[in-house]
Amino acid sequence: MDGSSALIVRGIVGVVVAIIAFLWPGITIAGLVVIFGAYAIFDGITNLVLGFSRTGAHGRWAHVLQGVVGIAAGVLTFIWPAITALALVLLIGVWAIVTGVFEIAAAIRLRRVITGEWMLVLSGIVSILFGVLVLAFPLAGAVGISWVLGVYAMTAGIILIALGVRLRKVVAATV
Repeated sequence: MDGSSALIVRGIVGVVVAIIAFLWPGITIAGLVVIFGAYAIFDGITNLVLGFSRTGAHGRWAHVLQGVVGIAAGVLTFIWPAITALALVLLIGVWAIVTGVFEIAAAIRLRRVITGEWMLVLSGIVSILFGVLVLAFPLAGAVGISWVLGVYAMTAGIILIALGVRLRKVVAATV
């Protein structure tokens, strides 16, 4: 899987997570554990693929670290399924902030290679804002977290799909 495909797939998974969060806002915290854990692991794997791909060579370290953090967050979520709502909120908030920082770092590294890196910066900013919002209101209920997670996943997903499509066009034009 090349870098543009990884971004597009990552974006599609984000959109699917958003749809699930919007359709079932009353989902239990256990459901959020499964959704978040699966998303974090998948996101981590796609970032590792991107980090070790030729396309990811310029931002390799940021993608690899982002991948490791995502996988670790997802695995920890599944190891402790009885996690409290507060611990899950804090885990999601920290994960989103770390992910956003690494996305911005990757965009800075990629700015000489591609155009449209601002979309990855925007995705990073959305991720950081989501994390800060979650940490600022840790006692929000599962329904509120579901909607905020849905908005975040939809926004980031659409931005990543657009970036992947743009990157695919840049790669096709250079071939």
